[in-house]
Amino acid sequence: MRIEVNDIVGRKSYECDVLFRIIDIRVTQGKQEAILYGEDIRLVADAPFQDLLVINDEERSSRQKTNNALQEQSFLLFSQDKELLKQKSEYQSSNGYRYRGDYFQIPGRVLHIDGDPSYLRKCLDVYEKIGIPVKGIYCNEKEMPERIGTLIDDYRPDILVITGHDSYSKSKGKKKDLHAYRHSMHFAQTVLEARKKIPSLDQLIIFAGACQSHFESLIQAGANFASSPERVNIHALDPVYIVAKISFTSFREYIHVWDVLRNTLTGEKGLGGIDTKGVLRTGLPYHISKEE
Repeated sequence: MRIEVNDIVGRKSYECDVLFRIIDIRVTQGKQEAILYGEDIRLVADAPFQDLLVINDEERSSRQKTNNALQEQSFLLFSQDKELLKQKSEYQSSNGYRYRGDYFQIPGRVLHIDGDPSYLRKCLDVYEKIGIPVKGIYCNEKEMPERIGTLIDDYRPDILVITGHDSYSKSKGKKKDLHAYRHSMHFAQTVLEARKKIPSLDQLIIFAGACQSHFESLIQAGANFASSPERVNIHALDPVYIVAKISFTSFREYIHVWDVLRNTLTGEKGLGGIDTKGVLRTGLPYHISKEE
């Protein structure tokens, strides 16, 4: 079977556990090799043609249904959390409901920088569905460190997401070696540059990383949340669910790490962080002006 760019494939050596899209084909030592981006997880890989199996439409449809069901479950759990957070915030802002008028809420502004335009579009769709103000920027991972300062100045976010593709290569070094990762160093450098602009962990909340990223270096660089503690793959939408929890939690409250992770699709094996303040602000009265 002919293999081409944009085909959806699995790796036979991994029992086709992950679906990939071929984004490039190259020849290495006389053998054809494909560069692969995960369809639903933030993983980049390469594989020889003989290890690839083109996935038929029926199998793709079946897997997509399973993935959609997981996403809907996470969204439902978050929606329930969001309603509880809203009620709690209103209660606190109204001094125990003594005020009976209407309220307005200002969730945290998000700047999401992504090394994959397809994943970025998926994330922006969920941000919009949840109701989070966001600016999405596509940026190659290698260019992120030099662009982040200007982007922060331009958009003044409360929450910064730095993600894209990553992977750990055993042939390049041990797991503790940052050079053994495809883009972890670029993510870490981007976090460091962001912290030069806004050092406070509460004034700018940062999520950084992708599949199999070097978790420790990202936290040490200044990220509040990062991937991947056990170097596992993370879902494309996991950063959105983390951001959503922070964005709709009152600035009066600190969020425990598990409260952030429990509605993600990956959980604590792929995501971690530190206790962090929320950014939501509630105001009153809510007034809609009428035309005279």
